[in-house]
Amino acid sequence: MSTIENIKERFADLQKTREDAALAMVRNKAIVAFNQWGIPTVKHEEWKYTRISAIFNTDFDFPLSHTNTFFNAADLDSVRLPGYKDANELVFIDGIFSSRFSVIRSGELVVLSLAAAAEGEFAGIVAKYFGDSANYLKDGINALNTALEAGGIFVHVKNGQVTEHPVYIYNVTDARSGNVLSQPRSLFHVGENAQIKIAETYVTLGTGESLSNQVMEIIVEKDAYLEHYKIQNDASHTNQVSTTHIRQVGKSLIHNVVITLNGNIVRNNINVIMDAERCEAHLYGLYLQKGKSHVDNHTIVDNVKPNCYSNELYKGILDDEASGVFNGKIFVRPQAQKTNAYQSNKNILLSANASVNTKPQLEILADDVKCSHGCTVGRLNEEGLFYLQSRGIREETARALLLNAYAIDILEHIKLEPIHAFVDRLISERLELA
Repeated sequence: MSTIENIKERFADLQKTREDAALAMVRNKAIVAFNQWGIPTVKHEEWKYTRISAIFNTDFDFPLSHTNTFFNAADLDSVRLPGYKDANELVFIDGIFSSRFSVIRSGELVVLSLAAAAEGEFAGIVAKYFGDSANYLKDGINALNTALEAGGIFVHVKNGQVTEHPVYIYNVTDARSGNVLSQPRSLFHVGENAQIKIAETYVTLGTGESLSNQVMEIIVEKDAYLEHYKIQNDASHTNQVSTTHIRQVGKSLIHNVVITLNGNIVRNNINVIMDAERCEAHLYGLYLQKGKSHVDNHTIVDNVKPNCYSNELYKGILDDEASGVFNGKIFVRPQAQKTNAYQSNKNILLSANASVNTKPQLEILADDVKCSHGCTVGRLNEEGLFYLQSRGIREETARALLLNAYAIDILEHIKLEPIHAFVDRLISERLELA
C-alpha cells in the first residue's frame, strides 16, 4: 500500500475512534483539501524548487496514539537543550505529545490536549484559530497535519503573566525500528500583557528515514510579547516541513529566529499576520548547508491593519552541492496605511556546485507606506581572506573566521542565553572553529 493510500485509510479509521466532535469539522475540511491538492510537486508554484513528493514514495509508519514503548529517559537526556533544568519541557515523540516525559515548571502556563481545550474554557479560541494556517498554506502537506491531528496540545499563557521559565519543545522522531512520518501539532495562546519564550529542536533517533511535518499556530493578544527560536540540526537522512503561523490579534511584539544547520530536505514556513494596529515583528534566519542538503525558507508578513512595523533578515552559507531557497512575501492590504516593512536575504556560495534561488516579494495595495526588499548572492570576500592570511592566519582558519563574522548578525538576535551559547557552539563546530 502506498503512503497516500495509507493516509486515507488511517484517516477513516481514526474518525471511527474519535469523540472530539469540536475538531471533527476542521479535520474533515482538511482531508477534503488533502484529496484535492495532494502532495505538492514542482508544478506547484510555492514548491517549484523543493522536490518533496518523492519522499512520500517511502513506506512510512505514522503513529496516531501513544504506541512508542522504546523511548526512555536516557533518550530524552541525549537530546535535551542546555538550561533544561530551568525550563518547561514539552516532548513530542513521533508527533504525539508525551505527558510522561514533559515537565511544566511555570504556574503561568496551561497545557491541555487540543481535544480537551476544544471542549472546555478555551473552546472559543480553539474554534476560531485551530487551522488558521490553512488560509495561507494551500497545499496538501499542511492539510495532512490537520486531518491526522492526534496527540496535539493547546498551551495558554495567562493574562498579565510572564512565564518564569522558557518553554523547550523537543520534536523527537524514533526511527530505530523503521521509517516514521511524525506530525506534531500545537496551538499557543499568549494572553493580554503576557510574555513567553519558546525554543524548539528536532531530533531523529536511529537510521530509518523520517519526515517530520510540524504545525505550530500561535495567537498573540494585546501588549503581549513572544520570543521564538527554532533550531534544526537533525541527521542528514531526515526530512522536515515545519510551519510556524503567528497571528497578532492585538498590538504586540514578536521575535523569531530560525537556525538551520543540517537535514536532507528542510522546508520552513513562517507566517506572521499583523491583525491589529501598531504590531511589531522581527524575523531572522541563518542556514549553513553542505553535502547535498536542501533548505527552503518561505516567509509571509501580512500587514492587515495600519501602523505596523516588520524587519526581516535571512542569511545563508552553502557549500558542496547544497541548495537553498528563500521566498519572502510582504503583503500590505489597502487599509494598512503607515506600514513600515523591510526584508533582506543574503547568501554566500562556497562551491561552484552550490546554488540558491532567492525571491523577495512585495505586494503593496496602500499608498502611504515605507517598504523595501533585496537579495544578494556572492562568494566569500577575497580581500578579507587575503588580509587575514597576510597576518599569518592559515587559509582554512581565515575562511572560518570570515564566515563566523558573517553569521554573527543572526546569532546576536538569540536573546535566550543558554540557547545563544548552544547555537554559537554548533556554528563554530560547523565552521571548524571549535
